[in-house]
Amino acid sequence: MISGSDTSFKKLNTINRRMFIFSAAKVVVFTGIVARLFSLQINENKKYLTLSDKNRLREWKLPPERGEIKDFFGNTIAGNLKVYQLHVVPEQVEDFKYLMVRLKDILELSDKQFARIIKKKRSQKPWETLVVSENLSWDQFSKVNFYLHELVGAKPVLSVARSYPHNENFTHVLGYVAQASESDLANNEIIKKNHVPGLRVGKIGLEKAFENDLIGSNGIQRYEVNAYGKRINQIDFLEGKKGKNIRLTIDTEVQKLSNELLADKSGSISVMDIYTGDVLAMHSSPSFNPNLFLYGISQKDWQDIRGNPLKPLINKTVAGLYSPGSTIKPIVALSALENDIISPKLTVRCTGKMEMYGQAYHCWKKKGHGYMNLRNAIKQSCDTYFYEISRKLGVDRLNKTALKFGLGEKVFGDTFIDEKKGLIPSTKWKKDNLGLGWVLGETLITGIGQGYIQTTPLQLCLMTAQLANGGYKIYPRIRVQENQDTAEVIKNKMKLMANKKIEDDDTTVSPIIKAQNFLKNQENEHEVLYRNPENIKFVLEAMWGSTNEVMGTSYGSRFDDKKYQFAGKTGTAQVKKITERQRELELKAKDMPYEERDHALYVAFGPYKNPRYALSIIVEHGGSGGTVAAPMAKKLFKLIIDRHEEREKIIKNNSIIS
Repeated sequence: MISGSDTSFKKLNTINRRMFIFSAAKVVVFTGIVARLFSLQINENKKYLTLSDKNRLREWKLPPERGEIKDFFGNTIAGNLKVYQLHVVPEQVEDFKYLMVRLKDILELSDKQFARIIKKKRSQKPWETLVVSENLSWDQFSKVNFYLHELVGAKPVLSVARSYPHNENFTHVLGYVAQASESDLANNEIIKKNHVPGLRVGKIGLEKAFENDLIGSNGIQRYEVNAYGKRINQIDFLEGKKGKNIRLTIDTEVQKLSNELLADKSGSISVMDIYTGDVLAMHSSPSFNPNLFLYGISQKDWQDIRGNPLKPLINKTVAGLYSPGSTIKPIVALSALENDIISPKLTVRCTGKMEMYGQAYHCWKKKGHGYMNLRNAIKQSCDTYFYEISRKLGVDRLNKTALKFGLGEKVFGDTFIDEKKGLIPSTKWKKDNLGLGWVLGETLITGIGQGYIQTTPLQLCLMTAQLANGGYKIYPRIRVQENQDTAEVIKNKMKLMANKKIEDDDTTVSPIIKAQNFLKNQENEHEVLYRNPENIKFVLEAMWGSTNEVMGTSYGSRFDDKKYQFAGKTGTAQVKKITERQRELELKAKDMPYEERDHALYVAFGPYKNPRYALSIIVEHGGSGGTVAAPMAKKLFKLIIDRHEEREKIIKNNSIIS
C-alpha cells in the first residue's frame, strides 16, 4: 500500500520535470530566435538589402537602335525614325480596367482600336509589357505625359522605327522588319538577349541576313519607385549601342531605273561588275512598300499583295526559275568549241525546222535562215543550228560547261533564304529523279534553253559576267567590305591564273615545278573556266554582232557611240508549247492570252571594247527578247557607264562610307 507522502512526492517530481522541460524549451526557442535575428541582421543582411532594393528599384530596357543600310554612294536606303510609343507595365498597374478606359479617352481611340489592344493583352503572358501604341502623334504623346500622374503603370517611350525612304525600290533586296516572333527568339541568341516589347527584326532579305550586325544592343534606364510602384527618381542611364551601318554595292540610281523600266511588268533586272562581282542592281517586279509592315500590315493591304497575280512576294531575281531560252546559246557554242565537237566554220542549212525520229523541231524563223556558220547562228539566234551542235555535244558535256559558268548553283549561298539553285539537266539527273533514260530530243531542246533547264535571272547575269571577263570565276558580292580587292587587283590575279594555266599545259614543265607553281598561286580564287581563250573571244565577238550588225536579233537597240556600245544575246522562253495551228496562223504575242505569251530575256555586257558590267533582263510574258528586253538594256547601259567614273573615284579613294 502506497502512503500519501509518496504520492505527493511523485506529483511534485512530475511537476518539476515538466517545468524543466518547459523552461528548456523556452530557452531553445529564445536561442533560436536570437540566432535567427543574428543571421538576419549580420549574415543575411546583404541578401535582404538586395531584395529590398529590388522592390525599390526598377530597370527598363530601351529598344536598340538598328544600324542603317546605305547604297554604294552613301545614300540611306534603310534608316530609322524617332517615334513615340506607349507601353503598359502590368506589375505596376493598380486597376487595369480603369487605366485602359482612361487611355481610350486620352488617346481618342476608336472602339476597334480599343478592342484590338484588349485582345492583344489577353494573348500575352500576364507579366509581359503591353505595347498600347507604337506610333503616337506628338499631341497624343504630350497628353499622356500630362496625365501621367494618374496613369500608374503607363510608360511613354521615345523609340526608333525602321524607315524605307525609297519605298518599293529595294524591297526584295532589303526585305523588311517586323515584330520578333517566338521562333526568332528561340533561334537567335542575340535577338533573345536584346528583346524588348515591340522589337523589330529582319524577316527576309538583307535585313534578316545581316540581323546580328544590324540589331545593336539595349540601353538601360534604372529608376526608383515608391511603395505604390510609382516612379520617383532616375538612378542612372546606360546608353545602348547602335547596330553596325552596312554599305551595299548597289547603285540607287540604277536600281530606280530598273524599277521604272519594269513598272507595269512582272520580271527582273540584275546588273553586275564582271571583275569584282559587285551587284549594282537587283530588282524584282512587281514590288510592294515594306513600310506597310512596320506597325502591322492591314488586312486589306495584305490581301492586295497576296492576291496580285503577278506575285510581288516572290523575289524573282533569286527565286524565280525560268527557261533561259536562247540566252543559253553562247554557253552551248562555247561548250561545243571547248570539247572540240565543232569548229567555227561548221555550216548548217536551216530550212525552218529539223526532223528527227518523226518529230519536228522548229526554228523561230518559219522559213529558215538558210546556210549558217557558228557566228551567224549566234548573231541571228538560229535554233536549227543549235539543234545540230547540241546533238553532237550531248547534254552531259553541256551540263559541265553550264555549271562552270554559274548556272545550277545558288549565287549568294545562304544570304537570301529564298534563293533557288535552278536545274541544269544531265542523263544522271533524269535517271536519279525521274527513273527514266535520257532521249535525244531532250538534248535538242536543252540546246535552245527549253525543256528541263531552269535558271534564275541572277545566274544568267553571273554567266554573262564570267564570259565577258574572259572566262574567269568571280564571286558576286552585295556588301562592301573594307580592303576588298578592286577590279585592277582582280585583273592582275586573273593574269596570274592564265599564266599558271599555260605553264600547266606545257608538257615540257616537270610535275614538281607544276606543283610548286600551284602552291605559289593557290590563294588565287579566280579559277580559269576555259580551255582555249580563243573560244571565249569568238563567242563574245559573235554576241557583239548580235547587237551591232544588221540581222542581229538586238540590232534595234545598238549604240553608235562606242563609249556605250554593248554586246548581248536575246532569248525567248516558251511558257506553253506552240501548236501547229498557231504556227500556221503566225499568232503574235498580243493575240495570245497573257499567261500563254513567251517570256522575253536578254543578257549583255558593256562597254564592248573594255567590258566592265554585265546584266540580265527577264520580262514575264513579254514576248520577244529583242523587242522588249533589249531596249531596256540600252537605257541601263547609258546610265551605268555615265556613273562609272564616279564609282571608280570612290573606289580609288578607298572611301568606306559608314
